[in-house]
Amino acid sequence: MRPDVTVPSEEQLDEARRVVSRYLEPTPSVSLRARGRSVIAKLESMQITGSFKVRGGLAAVSAAHREDPSGAVITSSAGNHGLGVAHASTLLSVPATVVVPANASAAKVAKLRRYDVELIQYGNSYDEAQAHAVELADQRSIQYISPFNHTHVIAGQFTVFDELFAQVPHLDHLVVPVGGGGLMSGALVARRVLGRESLRITGVQPTNSAAMYHVLHGTPMNQVHHRPTIADGLAGGGDEGALTNALIEEEKIPLVLVDEHLIRQGVREALEVNGLVFEGSAATPYAAIVRNLVDDDASTIGFIASGRNIAFDLLVELLGEPLD
Repeated sequence: MRPDVTVPSEEQLDEARRVVSRYLEPTPSVSLRARGRSVIAKLESMQITGSFKVRGGLAAVSAAHREDPSGAVITSSAGNHGLGVAHASTLLSVPATVVVPANASAAKVAKLRRYDVELIQYGNSYDEAQAHAVELADQRSIQYISPFNHTHVIAGQFTVFDELFAQVPHLDHLVVPVGGGGLMSGALVARRVLGRESLRITGVQPTNSAAMYHVLHGTPMNQVHHRPTIADGLAGGGDEGALTNALIEEEKIPLVLVDEHLIRQGVREALEVNGLVFEGSAATPYAAIVRNLVDDDASTIGFIASGRNIAFDLLVELLGEPLD
C-alpha cells in the first residue's frame, strides 16, 4: 500500500518534531575550513544511524504505527533510509522489511544486519529494489514507506532545518544534496513555515546519477542514464510525478552537478582538513562549495553533511588518491 502524498500540515510537522526530539539528540552546526573560507556544516553525519534519514524513518514509522498499531511496514533504500526505518521500527516495536539492491553499500548492509528486521537484497539498482518493495507491500497489505515521496518522511526531514535555522539564524545560502528530493522538500517546507523566504537554496547531485536534474529538464524518468557513483545515497531514479519533484520545480531550485573525481576528493579533504568522515553524498555539497560550482556571493553559506556511512576500504582508497 502506498499512502497519498501531500505537503505536511503544521500538525504533522509538530508530530515529527515531537517524535524526533524524543528519540534523537540535535546534531551540531559547525564552521569548517574550506579552501580559504568558512562554511557551515550541519553534521547529520553524527546521527545514531550515520545519516539524517533516521528522522524521516522515525516520523513515518511512528505515523504508520498510530494508524495501525498491529501493522508492519516495508521500505526500499540504497541503505541509509533503510537504517532509519530499521532503527525506528526497533524503537517503536513495529515489524519492518527493508529491501536494498544486491549491490548496496557493504557498510550499510552490515549495519542493517544488526537490526531485527527482514532484510531483502533484490535487483541491481535502487529502482529494481523499490519496485520489489512496492509489490511486496501490495501482496502483504502493509504500508510502503518511500525514502522521499512520503508526507511523514518529508516532515521528519523538515526537523533538520528546524534545528539548523535556530542554530545559525544568519545563514544566507544553503546547499542541499538531492537524490529523490525528500531532504530538499523538508528544506523548502521549513523555509516557508519558519519565515525564511529570503534564504537562498541550491541543490546538488552527482553528475553520474542525477535523475532529478534530468527530469526537471524534460527527460522521462525511465530514460535517465545512471553511472556508478560513490554518492550512492543520491543515486538512482526517483518517482515519476512525485511530490518532491513538483516542490523543487515550483520553487525553481537550481540543481548543480558534481563530477565524480571532485566528490572523491571531497571525502578525502573533509577528513584531512576538518577531521570529519563523510560518505559520498555528504561530500557532494562540500565539493560543490569548495570548488566554486555554486553561484554564490553570500556572507554565510552552509550545507547538509548528510551521512558518514562509507565502506572502510573505499575510504582508505580515497585517502590514497592525490588532491588537486
